[in-house]
Amino acid sequence: MNLPSLSTTEPNKSNLSKKPKILVVDDEQDNLDLLYRTFRKEFVVFRADSGLKALKILAQEGEMAAIISDQRMPEMKGTEFLRRTVSDFPDTMRIVLTGYTDITDLIDAINSGQVHKYITKPWEPEQLKLVVSEATQNYDLLKRRSEELIRSQAQNALLSVIGEIAQRSQQLSDSVCSLASAFWQNFGADAVILQLVEHGTLIDTQAICGNLSWDLATDPLVQTAIASGTSQVSFNPSDLDQAYKTNIAIAITFRGEVLGVISMRWLRPNPLSSRDIAAMQQCADEIAIALTCIRCYDKL
Repeated sequence: MNLPSLSTTEPNKSNLSKKPKILVVDDEQDNLDLLYRTFRKEFVVFRADSGLKALKILAQEGEMAAIISDQRMPEMKGTEFLRRTVSDFPDTMRIVLTGYTDITDLIDAINSGQVHKYITKPWEPEQLKLVVSEATQNYDLLKRRSEELIRSQAQNALLSVIGEIAQRSQQLSDSVCSLASAFWQNFGADAVILQLVEHGTLIDTQAICGNLSWDLATDPLVQTAIASGTSQVSFNPSDLDQAYKTNIAIAITFRGEVLGVISMRWLRPNPLSSRDIAAMQQCADEIAIALTCIRCYDKL
């Protein structure tokens, strides 16, 4: 199996060392400032002085590794705010800071899985740092397991489609649309183009899925993939001249011959891990076998 070649761009490097994001919520400014100072070195820290403002930050910034919220706030209790985040961000770890003795709401929240832990006020910064460190490690583990499950399901679904196409298709032109659609649906790209290659040159047989369209003949990443026979990836979150932020060209090769290329684009930056790309390449290798079988049948 050809291993994918990753472009060595600065966005890729920074992504490897990216700090986890946390959100701290407290109606007292002094507490917010203290929480920020406690965690700013290890995390990207977002601050909100109410549950409503915190919900707006989550809508803008997306999932956090952990949320630390005060319980007693005037507009909305901490447990109520955290409960409203569960459906959109189920993997996020939630920690409540409480300074009073009635913990009925906390017990209900913990028992229902909405709160990871609670810390009594005034808290010890080092104790809170340990709790948050443990929580973010649990978050990372949950995310990895979720991503592995999603990746495995997508790969199995795609391999099933490839097997069906290999069995029923009698012409190469009949197969490209279904194959492109399967990649588009199972790997979450905003757009996918699958185009066949003969003797190192793109031919007219292609399929397009999604709302974006581009010319593979003028795409440097595609041309590199065809010339080298290996998949190429480019992350361009700072490229303001392009609507897309991630571009991958997957080479479909069999015994050193490039049979086609799958070009996929995302509007968001860095949506892929190395495991995602390896799964795509494995599926592309299976497509190469299917295309070879179809091509042999077509010549009969």
